[in-house]
Amino acid sequence: EAQLVESGGGLVQPGGSLRLSCAASGFPFSTYSMNWVRQAPGKGLEWVALIFSTGDTTLYSDSVKGRFTISRDNAKNMLYLDMNDLKTEDTAMYYCAKDPWRQEGNRGQGTQVTVST
Repeated sequence: EAQLVESGGGLVQPGGSLRLSCAASGFPFSTYSMNWVRQAPGKGLEWVALIFSTGDTTLYSDSVKGRFTISRDNAKNMLYLDMNDLKTEDTAMYYCAKDPWRQEGNRGQGTQVTVST
């Protein structure tokens, strides 16, 4: 059974930075494309970023492009999201997810990111 455990969230001021981590187990991590998705209060799930299994291709939503960087370490079964220049609208629960990210059971429990003064 796939397990995904996110960490690294917290409270940060606008313009600040955070690094989210996701520890994966129970499936062949190095063969899966991985995603970060988020859910703001009262809103639906929003896809944020994708990284291919080999790590050589990344894609971002327009809302985070140029500010967030997704990366992975297949030797350690770890996924990361470096977030810079955070804005109040980035406040959300952040989830790592294996493809397909919309499928129930493919996401972790999440880590809360709050951007506020």
